Amino acid sequence: MTEFYRHDLELGGASLIGVDEAGRGALAGPVVIASVKLDYSLSIEDIDDSKKLSPARREKLYDQIIANALAWKIVEIDNRYIDTHNILQATLEGMRQAVCAIAQPTDLALIDGNKAPSNLPCPHLCVIGGDSLQACVAAASILSKVHRDRLMDNLHLLHPNYGFDRHKGYGTRLHLQAIREHGPCPLHRFSFSPISEYRQK
Repeated sequence: MTEFYRHDLELGGASLIGVDEAGRGALAGPVVIASVKLDYSLSIEDIDDSKKLSPARREKLYDQIIANALAWKIVEIDNRYIDTHNILQATLEGMRQAVCAIAQPTDLALIDGNKAPSNLPCPHLCVIGGDSLQACVAAASILSKVHRDRLMDNLHLLHPNYGFDRHKGYGTRLHLQAIREHGPCPLHRFSFSPISEYRQK
């Protein structure tokens, strides 16, 4: 069993819920939050922080996690909510929904980062860099990342001018050039710079 899993077992094993997000810094699309309760009688090989994995490996691990987890939930918070409430509040709301969907009062939610939502149905710990420290948080990072990447690939079909299938809504040179040429589309976050400049215009 990997060091990832040993850390989880020391904290309580099957009572742990890992929580992580994807897309917080993107200029377009939703922020996606996942919660995962792993089955620690099983060890998923090579589980790791999603940012350290190839797309093909993430896809394979996504299927394994979905098939073997005791419980999981994926929540999308769209760009309109982000613009209305700000990205932090949108992320916290997604975390709250994701935890509430699978938690029992005796569980412990391990939330990646330094902020947690209020009114959770179980105790929680904020773990900075949790996706590199805890298996359940790494699993949540994989679910949120793969789900969001698939979503952005589909949204590319609706708005092909922006290259969402390539950059997933992040502020790459390609994306910024497309915004300059075509202006923002309904998927963009108008509270984010440089998109906010178009709202002012």
